[in-house]
Amino acid sequence: MRSSAVLTVNLFVCLSLLAALATASGQALPREGRMTEPLEKPGMPPAPVGTYRLETSPRLISPYGGFISYQVNVDQNGNNIVGDAANEPSIAVDPTNGNKIAIGWRQFNTWTSNFRQSGYGYTTDAGIHWHFPGTLQPGVFRSDPVLDYDDTGNFYYLSLLVNTFCGDIWRSTNGGQSWTERSPDGAAHSGDKEWFTVDKTPASMGHGFQYQFWTGFFACTSGEFSRSTDGGATWQSPINIPNGPDWGSLDVASNGYLFIGGNDEGSSFWCIRSTNAQNPNVTPTFDQVTTVNMGGSIVYGGSVNPGGLAGQTFLAVDRSGGPTNNNIYMVTSVSSGGGTNVMFVRSTNGGLSFSAPQRINDDPSNSAKWHWLGTLAVAPNGRIDSVWLDSRNAANNLDSQLFYSWSTDGGLTWAPNVAVSNSFDPLQGWPNQNKIGDYITIVSDNTGGDVAYSATFNFNPSRGQHEQDVYYVRVSPSGGATPTPTATTSPTATATATSTATATATATATATATSTATATTTPMSTATATPTATPTATLSPTATPTGTPRVTPTPRTAPTPRIRPSPPPRPV
Repeated sequence: MRSSAVLTVNLFVCLSLLAALATASGQALPREGRMTEPLEKPGMPPAPVGTYRLETSPRLISPYGGFISYQVNVDQNGNNIVGDAANEPSIAVDPTNGNKIAIGWRQFNTWTSNFRQSGYGYTTDAGIHWHFPGTLQPGVFRSDPVLDYDDTGNFYYLSLLVNTFCGDIWRSTNGGQSWTERSPDGAAHSGDKEWFTVDKTPASMGHGFQYQFWTGFFACTSGEFSRSTDGGATWQSPINIPNGPDWGSLDVASNGYLFIGGNDEGSSFWCIRSTNAQNPNVTPTFDQVTTVNMGGSIVYGGSVNPGGLAGQTFLAVDRSGGPTNNNIYMVTSVSSGGGTNVMFVRSTNGGLSFSAPQRINDDPSNSAKWHWLGTLAVAPNGRIDSVWLDSRNAANNLDSQLFYSWSTDGGLTWAPNVAVSNSFDPLQGWPNQNKIGDYITIVSDNTGGDVAYSATFNFNPSRGQHEQDVYYVRVSPSGGATPTPTATTSPTATATATSTATATATATATATATSTATATTTPMSTATATPTATPTATLSPTATPTGTPRVTPTPRTAPTPRIRPSPPPRPV
């Protein structure tokens, strides 16, 4: 009896201490079955100046089957930086001028350290040439970059201070060329694996508002959700979200309703709605929680990305104004045993219910294959684009290519999958942590999508393996050549009509079995092709990646501008 009493007391003391620790750190106890360690962790300090040498090689331009991937993390001369690492990219595209694009990523100045910063790059010619001015705050440990934009072309960068799990918002008014901190360091609250969105709907009461959520157990202070009504300068006190969703994203419908898609780090997924987050006079509440069947479970620590996720939950809302307007779509790479598949669901009734899960990757079912880091975006005309990394053609079930598919009927049917990149080994180039990031991203317009992803095409002879870099590629149903941007306005804000892009001949995806070439870059920057015999619905490759100096294809030209409603006054 005495022994039982002692055990009871000891258990009570242990639980009390754990609760006190969580309270002291502003965190709640983790929900059952969830991770007790954050995906982002404080680590090594920055390397002292002079402890590593910056070498360069020609930037990597990697053509594949009509699509061209351009390296983003280049030095001031446009060359590859040998010995660094870059992953987990997030992309923003100016909706008034598609030639202006910015990408943020986790920048490791040397692969020998896990110290990382908020890197960023920009382009003014639709992704052909990239400029990498540096990081938001040199020498400051940052991670989990998330970029978004508003409907006037301002870019926003949410960055996490890893030592505190506090985030802050930075704004660029010049297409990502420079950034200004909107909120003081860490004043946007945040937490591990944070995500945010900007309300781009002119008819919404919350037009221009920013909404953010994060993993509650690893929060800066408390809660899981916050809102900014002044362009990211200040943020409301955090509040909790029903079920505490993690590892997801959020979007706003044309009526201003906010939808959050997330998961419990396992097999439970939710779509959670707030109808009053757009009202600045009230504290947001969540009035609808819908359980969503995604057909499997989230994977952390899979063999293709051992130190990270195989995918998180992405949610996007159709604001096309057409028959699919306000449809809600969710995509997640999930596993039902073995590898992962890219699974899609749709809601046509405001998130009240969702369709059965639908598999987007169209290769024969094989539990050894990985279809990972799946994501999606919805174009203004309602087309849905989805991209992901895919090991279907790899004999080792790990080497991956970027794949693409699209739907023009609200997700009822999907086009045959198209491979849009060469193959790469995701297990090379790790910067003192065993992953290539936790997500890739896409932004879509009426003719295609702009994609930011990480790959290991460049070879580092000093290390004897390939290294992680960030790449940009334009995808479209017609192929990857000469994409068409969105409307460009004149300096006086008067829209002027310009010539449209000239169509060029491209290969067309077919569902026939072809021998698909995979490629890796050698120390001499010459690709070697290894043919496989796996049937895929891909564009036939026409070239392999080479470490050549800059190539100058034809930049996008602007079409006739779209008519946009005049937005109400916005906060500065």
